[in-house]
Amino acid sequence: MTPTRILPDLQCSLLCEDVRQEVTGSFILVGVLNFIRVPQLPVVALKLAVFNRWTAGVGQFIESTRLVAPDQTTVLRKGEVRFALQDPNHHATNVTLFGQVEFKTAGVYYVEVLVDEVMKLRYPVPVIHTPPQQPQQGSPGQPPKPQEPPPAQA
Repeated sequence: MTPTRILPDLQCSLLCEDVRQEVTGSFILVGVLNFIRVPQLPVVALKLAVFNRWTAGVGQFIESTRLVAPDQTTVLRKGEVRFALQDPNHHATNVTLFGQVEFKTAGVYYVEVLVDEVMKLRYPVPVIHTPPQQPQQGSPGQPPKPQEPPPAQA
C-alpha cells in the first residue's frame, strides 16, 4: 500500500538578507541572520528572505511563513506558498521574501513556519538597539587633541 499523504519534515529554515539561485539550480544564501543589530529605531529592512527546505513527505501542501512582533500576537508579515512532494525521498525548497519590514522597537521577534496550519518551527530573531558610541578625548585608538601653537616671539 502506497501512502497518499504524509506531512513533510522541515529540514531547515534560515533568515537571510537575500537568496540567489545559480544556473545549476544551487542556492546561495547571503547574510544568514542570527540577530539584527541597528544603531537607531525605528528601522526598515529593505528585504528579508526566509529559506525553507522540506523533505520526507507525500502530497500537496501549503507553507505559511510569518514574522511576529515581540508581543507575540502581531504578525508583521506573512507569506504562503503551495508545494508538492511526489515521493518521501524528494525535497522542496521555498523562499519567502518580506519587503520593507519596519522594526519599531528592540526586542525578540519570531519567525514561524507552518505547513497546512501545523506549526513546524518557531525561532527567535532578536533586534538589538546599539547606539553609536561617542568618541571620548584621549580614549585608546583616538588621535590626541591637537595642541595650540606656541605664541609667536617678537
